[in-house]
Amino acid sequence: MTVKRIGKPTFFIVVALIALFSFSAVVGLDYRNGDIIKTLVKGVDDVRLGIDIQGGVDATFEPADGFDASDSELEAATVVVKTRLSSLGITDSEVYSDKKSDRIIVRFPWEAGTTDFDPDKAVQELGTMAELTFRMGTEQTTDATGKSAYTSSGAPVLTGADVESAEVKQTQSDNTATGQEIVVALELKASGKEKFRAATQQAMSSNVPIAIWMDDTQISAPMVNEVITDGSAVITGDFTYEEAKDLADKINGGALPFKMEVTNKRTITPTMGSGSLDAILLAAAIAFGFIAVYMIFLYRLPGVVAVIALIGQITGSIAFVTGWFGFMPGSTLTIPGIAGIILAVGMGVDANIITGERIKEELKSGKSLDSAIKIAYKKAFSAILDGNVTNVLIAIILMGAFGVPSSFFSKFLNKTVFAAFGATAEGFVYSFGFTLLAGVILNFVMGVFAARLMVTSLSKFNCFKNRKLYGGDEK
Repeated sequence: MTVKRIGKPTFFIVVALIALFSFSAVVGLDYRNGDIIKTLVKGVDDVRLGIDIQGGVDATFEPADGFDASDSELEAATVVVKTRLSSLGITDSEVYSDKKSDRIIVRFPWEAGTTDFDPDKAVQELGTMAELTFRMGTEQTTDATGKSAYTSSGAPVLTGADVESAEVKQTQSDNTATGQEIVVALELKASGKEKFRAATQQAMSSNVPIAIWMDDTQISAPMVNEVITDGSAVITGDFTYEEAKDLADKINGGALPFKMEVTNKRTITPTMGSGSLDAILLAAAIAFGFIAVYMIFLYRLPGVVAVIALIGQITGSIAFVTGWFGFMPGSTLTIPGIAGIILAVGMGVDANIITGERIKEELKSGKSLDSAIKIAYKKAFSAILDGNVTNVLIAIILMGAFGVPSSFFSKFLNKTVFAAFGATAEGFVYSFGFTLLAGVILNFVMGVFAARLMVTSLSKFNCFKNRKLYGGDEK
């Protein structure tokens, strides 16, 4: 984008966009539909705080019923537990296996926004096998509660391995008093689409239901009204929202290779605590105030723009943590994660200082205001880029080495290469890398691109053409 294309209204447009983005990132937006609370935009209340801030759970799992797990089975179970934690939005966790004693040790934080956290339920969700199967119904009977059920025989026509994802939804139904029914909607993998098409066709021709089982419990046995070819399936079962969400989480987490039982469990008290978090945030706010005054005093109008850009960078970091951006999941916020945000903000300040000094130099060399701004941002960009590339690489390596196995960077960098670093600190290190990478990206978006638009736009106003407002001498 050239300077000539940036008009006077650009400043107000950019400021309005930053203000709207910042407001949505902090406040969030959700609505209630029956028992389901649908979050459209996540805010600070959706941030999951790490163990070091609000505490969590420490649990030890062992194979149940005297099962002798092999090293490969124990490793597979460890991966499933990590995946389940990841599907719940928990990245600040410690999961590692002790192969000598067939144990899996898990530490994870409390759920975001909860005041009545149930550690027993959370641990149970991690250790449940959750084997989902679809089977042809045969003889109609009743279950232990007296509800209608079907016996099933033969091999499953579909298993949890054929499911791509599970999501809780609310649909219209004439069979409930409210006219709405909570279901678990499944999207099948390519391997499951053909199986399900054949199964629904067979069920229709035989006039039998397809029974859906979770381990040894039949969830529902719906009749098939048409052949399903698009790979979409729905589990019904007179669910509450919590029951449906629990089922969806288990399906998304995958099945364990063997049944596990908890042999030790304790609640972890936070090492820093919410009081310390408040102190950190207060100190950061005071520091930001001093930085704002310093930038405005030293660089004047570009300093004001720098403060606006830094506000956008900070709220952008919050948005990354909460999962505001749809293309990537959020992350647990830990003390190291806060350090990553602060470090990135410091880099943002440095970028604005480089630009401000460049503008001063170009003005003092006799350049016109428009030329000085254009040349300054062009020269500053290369210096800012060089200073941030290293941090991007470091952040990616940290996220790859210490991230959950299902994360993109872990797969990309082959996590086994980094095994020597140790697994017990993975959540904390990942959080630091995540916020650092987010901050660097936002540094370019806010501190370089948005700041350039705002400064160039302001220079078009007659009242802001005074070179002293940019650190130069009046001609």
